[in-house]
Amino acid sequence: MQYDFAAGEILLINKPLDWTSFDVVKKVRNTIRVKKVGHAGTLDPLATGLLILCTGKFTKRIDEIQGQEKEYTGIIRLGETTPSYDRETEVTETKDISHLTEDDIKAAAQTFVGTIDQIPPIYSAVQIDGKRAYDLARKGKEVELKSRSVTIQAFDITSINGPEVTFKVICSKGTYIRSLAHDLGQKLGVGGHLSKLERTRIGEYKLEDALTIEDIIAIRKKQLEETDGSNS
Repeated sequence: MQYDFAAGEILLINKPLDWTSFDVVKKVRNTIRVKKVGHAGTLDPLATGLLILCTGKFTKRIDEIQGQEKEYTGIIRLGETTPSYDRETEVTETKDISHLTEDDIKAAAQTFVGTIDQIPPIYSAVQIDGKRAYDLARKGKEVELKSRSVTIQAFDITSINGPEVTFKVICSKGTYIRSLAHDLGQKLGVGGHLSKLERTRIGEYKLEDALTIEDIIAIRKKQLEETDGSNS
């Protein structure tokens, strides 16, 4: 496949663990030598999976793409609560979960299906008076966020192994899966946090079709070699 990064491409990238979405944008921008590069919907550093980058003329489609429904798989760890709702911060509260049954967990998950009001995590990129919530939270300042309306089309529990609950979620733009994990734990009365997350789909775009960062580097290297060859 031939890529014209400068004119415009929609690139499906499999985001590595611990990279921010901007880390990916910066790496791709520097690799392909195109300034006009943006992402269509962020992923947290501790999440992996599908990140869509648009270059050139396709940056005009970013809003359209990030507005589409999203699909995730992951693991929620019940009985352990963290301030960030994921593994970024230490566990601050633990509770016994031995009384919970599979039916309890599945029934609780189903109560979130539909249009719900959800409060984003305080460790999030939501802006408060021009500042990111996570910057305020990391400085120990009190953060109060307003709830927002999101739609959960599906919240399926696919397996349960002790405190680790594996799930699949299909949801609207703006949904925080970390909040969903936290809220499930609260619903069950034991607390919980997100321990693993992978985005598998955005609209019609699927993770199985995504490139790695190494793929992008290899594609660009080949383009440069072909250009050098034609100029020699």
